[in-house]
Amino acid sequence: MAVSADPPEALKTHLARTGWTFTLLSDTKAEALRRYDLVHHTNGQDIARPAEFLIDPTGTVRWVDKTDDFRIRTRPETVLQVFDRLKAGER
Repeated sequence: MAVSADPPEALKTHLARTGWTFTLLSDTKAEALRRYDLVHHTNGQDIARPAEFLIDPTGTVRWVDKTDDFRIRTRPETVLQVFDRLKAGER
């Protein structure tokens, strides 16, 4: 799932345009974004800072990757490698 500071209607349009099928949540007041230190201030407005979290079934955050550059995202293969490493450590 993903969280964005954009309003729900903008997210629906974005999902329709991209064809993405994952859940995209709207946080227009940036409450969750602030709680997880994910607000990026740019050009006088707050936007969601890119970050990836791996959270286990108990709700414990097991891994976080944040960037200070809103244009940078963690590569999917990196997330999968961390997931595999965490999974192997649980056995």
